[in-house]
Amino acid sequence: MIGSVLLIPMLLIRYGLPLFADKNAVKRLAFSPPTKGRERIAFIVYQVSTLAVLIYLFFVKIAVDSVMFYIGALLYCTGILLYALSIIDFAKPSGQGINTNGLYRFSRNPIYMAFLIFLLGCVLITGSSVLFVLSAIFQISVHWIILSEERWCLSEFGEEYEQYMKKVRRYL
Repeated sequence: MIGSVLLIPMLLIRYGLPLFADKNAVKRLAFSPPTKGRERIAFIVYQVSTLAVLIYLFFVKIAVDSVMFYIGALLYCTGILLYALSIIDFAKPSGQGINTNGLYRFSRNPIYMAFLIFLLGCVLITGSSVLFVLSAIFQISVHWIILSEERWCLSEFGEEYEQYMKKVRRYL
């Protein structure tokens, strides 16, 4: 079986679920804050590595014959579930626009964390070291994207976001 089937649930959640949760969520999910310096480079790396992961999954096969497959399947399913929950939570921010409900009570970036878990699951399911390297590059660039988002949130929401940052961790 080809790895591209792993993308189907993720794409349905990313592009379908927000339409049902809240129409404004689609616009908010597509928003990228302004970047500065290294963040611009990270944004390009983020876009290229995302595309590389998506394309690569069309050429890699799923390796069902190992214990790693089952561990990967567990991570994959966990990532898909967390991704769906974080998209639903993202669609319903507070009146000020800050997401503090659901998974956002535990992580300021549950969508990115869910995607990381999903990618780790895909790596183990396929047994691909190339996918591991692409995922690592993607995740490093995500860190810089998160920093730019935090900078934007601080300028947009001020003290309220600063207090949120003190209460809730960036990742886990």
